[in-house]
Amino acid sequence: MSDAEPILHMITPLKHTSPFDVNMAVDAGFHIISSNVDVQLKDVVPLTQDAMFSRSPDAAKRTVLFIGGKDASLALDQMKAAASALFPPFEISIFADPAGSFTTAAAMIALVEKHLRGKREGGIEGARVQVYGATGVVGGIAAVIAAQAGADVTIVSHRVIEDVEVKAVDFKKRFGVKLNCAVATNDEEKKALVPEADVILTAAAAGVEVISTDVLQAATSLLVAADINAVPPAGVAGVGANDDGIALPYGVGVGALVIGQVKYQVQHQILKRILSSDTALHVGFAEAFELARRISA
Repeated sequence: MSDAEPILHMITPLKHTSPFDVNMAVDAGFHIISSNVDVQLKDVVPLTQDAMFSRSPDAAKRTVLFIGGKDASLALDQMKAAASALFPPFEISIFADPAGSFTTAAAMIALVEKHLRGKREGGIEGARVQVYGATGVVGGIAAVIAAQAGADVTIVSHRVIEDVEVKAVDFKKRFGVKLNCAVATNDEEKKALVPEADVILTAAAAGVEVISTDVLQAATSLLVAADINAVPPAGVAGVGANDDGIALPYGVGVGALVIGQVKYQVQHQILKRILSSDTALHVGFAEAFELARRISA
């Protein structure tokens, strides 16, 4: 391995780099971090080329591009654009995790799998999964990961069905997954949907209760509910942030900080792995999910 100093170039379409990701990178061992803000898709290839051509081929492997922001689809497009600029021997590592969504969604589904063991033959494969908050950055990727793992996934809008239909079309084009769509604007409409759910995922805005006690009482087939909201009230009634398998009227609940602990370990280990790798690595949500499965097993 080259003894060149590792450099982490963070790019984001936002006006600020995420302090969370900077802290994670430093704690993983990166001492030199470059912040590139307001980065649009058209800017990615020239930025990548600047990073890859400025060092020797051996040192290029010590150069890392981290893609942030709050738009999962844009991050995936930026990752693809960056990868298109690479060729041997000038190859750098790329890690995409916009708003922590890839590592958080990976942790969420891995913990759902953990709690499905012994409760459902086949685990998540074939399970009926409903995702509330699916238009958000975490919910959409969680839906894709679950669908790729073999689940029958329905993404639920709290406004109009067109919001989730757009997301379903985009993800079918990108990943070949089929996502069902539904709308539930109030508890009565949710109560009509949840009897068909083996798994409920809530990824709505912080401090919003998505699934009330009354709705939970209607979820007669529920096995696992997982929530990423750490700000009271919880997204799922009765599921505290530190709960890891708390009993619900039907099934069990997993809270936000439990998911966050696995997410933290996934992001930390990925950054450490990139830092020590002799080869350039490209890491997205599939790689994050593979690691989350091992951590939560």
